[in-house]
Amino acid sequence: MDQLEEGTALSIDFGKIHRAAASPEGLVPVVLQHADTKDVLFVGYANHLALAETLASGRAVLWSASRDELWRKGETSGDVLALVEVRVNCEQNALLYLVRPVGGGACHTRDASGATRPTCFYRRVADGALVFVEGFEPST
Repeated sequence: MDQLEEGTALSIDFGKIHRAAASPEGLVPVVLQHADTKDVLFVGYANHLALAETLASGRAVLWSASRDELWRKGETSGDVLALVEVRVNCEQNALLYLVRPVGGGACHTRDASGATRPTCFYRRVADGALVFVEGFEPST
């Protein structure tokens, strides 16, 4: 079992934004939200290429800060996120992709049944540890 993704120890990666900011690509954070349920699915990053392809293709495309390449969500997993709308915040330094999942879920992790989780926000902080949200039990 992967302790980072399936464990209950609180281990926030406070260096992620710093590493993403160091990318020569010029990235902005992207919140991906289900257009119908309003559930936040996950947070990613986009550069100008990812945003342009998202708008042209009608599906969520991000920039993988860890792999330094375009990430066409669902290309390998089948968990495509169809674009409904792109919004920009007041300072134009963050994006909101309103999307509809096509196929499975949105997260790369799997639940106890082996299905792709519908959101990456499946745990909550309680008493300094992580607790699985009801309905999002850990995989075994």
